[in-house]
Amino acid sequence: MTKYDERFKLSVVQQYLDQQGGYKTLALKHGLAHSMVRRWVERFRAHGSEAFKKKFSHYSAEFKLSVLRHMWENEMSYGQTAVQFDIRNPGILSVWERSFHSGGLDALKPRPRGRPTAMAVPTAKPDMPSDEKRSREELLAELDYLRMENAYLKKLQALVQARPKQASPKKRK
Repeated sequence: MTKYDERFKLSVVQQYLDQQGGYKTLALKHGLAHSMVRRWVERFRAHGSEAFKKKFSHYSAEFKLSVLRHMWENEMSYGQTAVQFDIRNPGILSVWERSFHSGGLDALKPRPRGRPTAMAVPTAKPDMPSDEKRSREELLAELDYLRMENAYLKKLQALVQARPKQASPKKRK
């Protein structure tokens, strides 16, 4: 959410351009930081009234890299670079720079947004051969395994039933 709308920003910039005051005077008059007024004026000079319209941008990795290279080659600050390329948040340039130094071009690629899917995509199960196609030894091995599993479950059930029941906690009135 923006605190100041487009008309207010344009009026402050217009007051500055009409020489009704400097950065600090206008900032005091409107209850702003003088650096904010200066940024608004710089953005207006670079991009006109379009500088204050809402902008939802997703930048490609190649664009991010070209912005960073331009900033490094011309020894520009984050603020100057942001104004030149119409990037609304100059702080994002430091994030791009750190990402590039830590992971290269791949780190600048946009990541998918939102929560990851909760369940994995089911893979196709291999078809089990029918009992007629299986050998006698395979069938006997499966039968032994199932008998052992059945005996284990019966023993577990007997142990659970043999455990002494604990007294249930008394309810308070």
